[in-house]
Formats: sequence, C-alpha cells, structure tokens
Amino acid sequence: MAQQDTDQQHAGALPVDDEGYVIDTEDCEEREAAWRERGTSRPITVVGNPVLHKECRDVTDFGEEFQQLVADMFASQRTAEGVGLAANQIGVDLKVFVYDCPDDEGVRHTGVVCNPKPVELPAEQRRLDDSNEGCLSVPTAYASLARPDYAEVTGQDEKGNPIRVRGTGYFARCLQHETDHLYGYLYIDRLSKRERKAALRQMAENEPRYPVVAND
Repeated sequence: MAQQDTDQQHAGALPVDDEGYVIDTEDCEEREAAWRERGTSRPITVVGNPVLHKECRDVTDFGEEFQQLVADMFASQRTAEGVGLAANQIGVDLKVFVYDCPDDEGVRHTGVVCNPKPVELPAEQRRLDDSNEGCLSVPTAYASLARPDYAEVTGQDEKGNPIRVRGTGYFARCLQHETDHLYGYLYIDRLSKRERKAALRQMAENEPRYPVVAND
C-alpha cells in the first residue's frame, strides 16, 4: 500500500492505495465518532431554500472554524440518519461534504471531501443504475434515478491535502449526489417534471424525522 508523504501524514491525511485513491474504509467507527462528538447537530435546509440552489464557494481556509463545521456536519448527518451531507444542507455556502456510506458490498466508507470535481468516465465505462434515491433536503421523498454505478471525484481533505475518492454502487451514488449539492443541484432536478412533482408531493404529505429549517 502506497503511503502519502510525511507532511501529509502529519497533517492527518488518510493513506492512499497503490493507485492514489484515498483509503476511507479503515477505522470508520472511530473517525466518525471523533468528529461527531465534537460537533453540534444543526437542522437541515430543505428544497426551496436559496442556499441549495446555487453553486457554493470554494473552501480556502481550513482552520479551526472550518474544522468545527465539519464536526457539526457529521453530528447533523447522524441525527438525520443520512449517509452523506453537504454544507449547504445545514445552510453553509461552502464546497464540502461528509459521508459515512456503505457500498453495495457492505463496506463502510467515511470521509470528508472539499472542493470536489467529478471525473468524467469514458462512455464504455458508464453503466447506469436506476435505483431509488432520496435526499435529506427533500425529506420522506424517493424516486428512481439513473446514475453511473461507478464514480470518482478529486478534491481536498479537511486539511487541504489533495485527494482522489472512488466508489461503486450505493457509494458511487452518494459521491455524485453530494457533489451535485455543492453545485446547486438536488436529485429531483434530474427528474422529469412529473417525477419531480410526485417527489415534492411525497414530501408535502409526510413529516420529516429530523429537525428542518422551514422556508419563509
């Protein structure tokens, strides 16, 4: 297993594999708990809130205030029983998401991605999966949405170190979903008008199981 350089290890970066992808499957329970226990859970912003419908600002300051934001995001994700959470889902206009998500083999992945950029795959590698998708910002609603069953993103970790993250199946969907958030897109924006209306109707007919910020 290839290791990142000494400076990155001292900065708290996760190790990488022989192909340069971050290893986010080790010590997941301990790492998630360490973040969450330092954080304060915040209510979730829901569809219609302006912060969800515009591209977020790049993260440029990785200092103490930002570290507290990441901790709050892990705490908020746990309260809402989610597998991924973008900063604008708790009202913060910054390009960062956290995840604590299994892949289709049941392997748990936990990490932080700042300033993510999706890696475009060659057409021959794009196999679509049309599983159901939901979103904490569209509570209680689900819809089938075709996405590639493999995804890669590049970006930075919570310390500003460059990282590459890849995933398959459900985790691939999570990476794409959370990256979309930071560019101002909800999953329902990728649905047909009829399907979008149906999802919003599901949301209107049910009560969320976690605190949300009501839109004025």
